[in-house]
Amino acid sequence: MAYIPHWINGKASDTKAERHGDVFDPATGLKTGEVGFATPAVLDTAVASAAKAFESWSHASLSKRTKILFAYRELVERHKLELARVLTAEHGKVLSDALGEVNRGLEVIEFACGIAQLMKGEFSENVSTDVDSYSIRQPLGVVAGITPFNFPVMVPMWMYPIALACGNTFILKPSEKDPSGANLAAEMLEKAGLPPGVFNVVHGDKVAVDAILAHPGIAAVSFVGSTPIARYIYETGTRNGKRVQALGGAKNHMVVLPDADMELAADSAVNAGYGSAGERCMAISALVAVGDAADRLVPKIRERIARLKVGPGAADGSEMGPLVTKEHHARVVGYVDKGVTEGARLVEDGRTLRVPGHDGGYFLGPCLFDAVTPEMTIYKDEIFGPVLSVVRAKSYDEAIKLINGSKYANGVAIFTNDGGAARKFQNEVEVGMVGINVPIPVPMAYYSFGGWKSSLFGDTHMHGREGVHFYTRGKVVTARWPDPKHGGVNLGFPEMK
Repeated sequence: MAYIPHWINGKASDTKAERHGDVFDPATGLKTGEVGFATPAVLDTAVASAAKAFESWSHASLSKRTKILFAYRELVERHKLELARVLTAEHGKVLSDALGEVNRGLEVIEFACGIAQLMKGEFSENVSTDVDSYSIRQPLGVVAGITPFNFPVMVPMWMYPIALACGNTFILKPSEKDPSGANLAAEMLEKAGLPPGVFNVVHGDKVAVDAILAHPGIAAVSFVGSTPIARYIYETGTRNGKRVQALGGAKNHMVVLPDADMELAADSAVNAGYGSAGERCMAISALVAVGDAADRLVPKIRERIARLKVGPGAADGSEMGPLVTKEHHARVVGYVDKGVTEGARLVEDGRTLRVPGHDGGYFLGPCLFDAVTPEMTIYKDEIFGPVLSVVRAKSYDEAIKLINGSKYANGVAIFTNDGGAARKFQNEVEVGMVGINVPIPVPMAYYSFGGWKSSLFGDTHMHGREGVHFYTRGKVVTARWPDPKHGGVNLGFPEMK
């Protein structure tokens, strides 16, 4: 039985926590380990370690920081299969999907390796006689990340490589459901040469989260999770004087116009609706079929669902794994039940799925609803499971009104062969990330990730240039090197001459 400890000041904790959580293999339902839960005292220790490390790390040269990040990048590349297997064992996603997650995290590490270009300020000579003015960006101090279960490696990598490259020290509070990836990353950072205390991992539940939000030694908090928790993180953190970026939930729509390539649209709907068992904040959960598109599209989606192989994430050939926990499985099944009760037409029922030899696993097959209306619970709520709802719209205008009326605005996609319609859509849709014939429009590392409305609390998106700005603060310097003939005393307001 594995025990997952905290990682503080460059090493794993050698004392077992008084409180802990259980870690399960979602494919079998069997307990595989325990993870220690932090008390406020443990967090105090982590913050003290990070604060001490900040004194020297913040003054380390950009070349030293990037050299360590380059070494870390090589270690992650070399051990990415090991990382992926850890994800599969604790989250349940199939190995190919886990490898994809690690690779997308690597992109942000590579982006952070170029931090020297992004930390440059501006300089203006002679803003007044013999007076120069210039701007610089400096790190905040100790910063923290609170990350979700669905991407236990990638989402933290959206945060800490940039934070560290900018000169901050970092405390990561990963999900207690799949915590081992965070410790593995900490070990690799230590091997890459990162000084003790610069990166720390504190495991736990709400007790640890609340301690982070209240701690006066933490300057900023990054969060990804559900909308109610994101709102709580933002309101509590800002009330305690912290800079906060809190990414919330989603109800991502995929609009299919009648002129679309229906084969491409069907492939994309299945990929984006059922990949990682729907446990993605960028998953497509509402397919808006315009005109007669649904009549042609739904049969094609059903054909593809029939060929999907659902099984343990580590098994050869598995395309979709189990849900992450028994409780989450029950929650998603409850939504399917409610969809039937409220009158949606369940054309593919994944509740009947059985995986031989894995009766204790948290498996749910792909579920497909047709004739879903905006008043139904399965349309309004974020289900976070393999449930795709087809909503029929008479026109483009009806479709765009439906999307813009949603409280969520994380990602959206449109499938069409009409360039004018696509351009109109990208301008009119009130969503933060837009895909045109691309079902999951997750930006590359050099663009920023983030939604609008209730999908984001705070004014800064994650990674990319906005990530650099989140983890730094600006300072403007006005300088004169006086000669002996300076102007003397003048109590008037400074004027530039």
